[in-house]
Amino acid sequence: MHLHILGICGTFMGSLALLARDLGHQVSGSDANVYPPMSTQLEAQGIQLMEGYSPEHLDPAPDLVIIGNALSRGNPAVEHVLDKGIPYVSGPEWLARHVLQDRWVLAVAGTHGKTTTSSLLAWLLEDAGMAPGFLIGGVPQNFGISARLGDTPFFVVEADEYDSAFFDKRSKFVHYRPRTAILNNLEFDHADIFPDLAAIERQFHHLIRTVPASGLIIYPQQEPALQRVIDMGCWTPCQTTGEGGNWQARLLAEDGSRFEVWLDGELQGVAEWSQTGAHSVANALTALAAARHVGVTPQQGIAALAGFASPKRRMEKLIEINDIILYDDFAHHPTAIATTLAGLRAQIGEQQLIAVIEPRSNTMRLGSHMAALPASVRGASEVIWYQPAGLDWSLDSVVEQSPVPAQVATDIDAIIDQVVTRAAPGTRIVIMSNGGFGGIHQKMKRALEIRHG
Repeated sequence: MHLHILGICGTFMGSLALLARDLGHQVSGSDANVYPPMSTQLEAQGIQLMEGYSPEHLDPAPDLVIIGNALSRGNPAVEHVLDKGIPYVSGPEWLARHVLQDRWVLAVAGTHGKTTTSSLLAWLLEDAGMAPGFLIGGVPQNFGISARLGDTPFFVVEADEYDSAFFDKRSKFVHYRPRTAILNNLEFDHADIFPDLAAIERQFHHLIRTVPASGLIIYPQQEPALQRVIDMGCWTPCQTTGEGGNWQARLLAEDGSRFEVWLDGELQGVAEWSQTGAHSVANALTALAAARHVGVTPQQGIAALAGFASPKRRMEKLIEINDIILYDDFAHHPTAIATTLAGLRAQIGEQQLIAVIEPRSNTMRLGSHMAALPASVRGASEVIWYQPAGLDWSLDSVVEQSPVPAQVATDIDAIIDQVVTRAAPGTRIVIMSNGGFGGIHQKMKRALEIRHG
């Protein structure tokens, strides 16, 4: 069968393309913005990519079109599909029907940490010899690919609360029907489709309703929004993590790189790994709990943490040269920015930390998180905020309220020149964006090599 995917370079749709190809389908796809790491991964897997949304891409007509949630009525390709009567489906529905049916689904939901926790959970199962399938909204470095079918009933899926398609406004995760569900955290996000936090909580409760009584729900004890979701009605056993929870961690290193793991008051072992930050430790606890539900002992899981490599674009080290390190991070929410910078600060002490941030997500563009942004960068030494074209509000107020030196810039080359000039041995540079950011990552890397190599 020939499947054509509209919006194929999105992290979810690109992963879907790999699964469809592995099922034996001919797969092609279109997207308006083709950039790494997804474009590189797809091309390496021999999947045909087409730039833009021309109706010609659908001639001759494929057997089925999978339509991404970024596309809406008025898009030329969407209009062509409707006019010609070509069969179409949303990505989550196709995944549920053709991949997840009859699998033991382990779903990772939450505002933050989904990609890292999904990657970590897949790795814990892989290390235990369980060869899971997975679909992750990023490229986990332990696997080098964002999705695979796997050789056993177990399937790990990053479970997003964003809507499924222009014709299906349910959250993606409602389609997945997990047996093991991780709810990492819950804050207001996606202001373009949700009016308030209560609306997101309602979608999370729809997910809760799909988990069987023989399953397991894992969530942090100290998370009021998730507790409200559970209190709406829960028919599934739960385990909690964090302070006061069933699973707890006791830090042996301030940066979170070494910690004890406790389950119901009993010490399970000591974890040592390359990740840092309280958020990383929280991710580890939920992944260990989920892995135990499918037969991985806590001791096995704790040992496996040492071999975990974070996904691409999650504090991914791009270059280390003359004791200057450049990181790429996907953070696009004030809480994610704050926890990422705090984790790095705990690791590096008083060393210089320069953050370059593009407020690119739909919620950021609407200004919904504007008030929380100044405090989010407290862990940095200095911050450069990039004001992209189309941002509906000015970053000037964020700079004025910043607890650390900050500025607004509109020229990427000027940002690179400034950062490279100011960098010295010991400097750590973090670029934060959930998009391509005008190619700044590779440009900055080359500039550092030229000046400091």
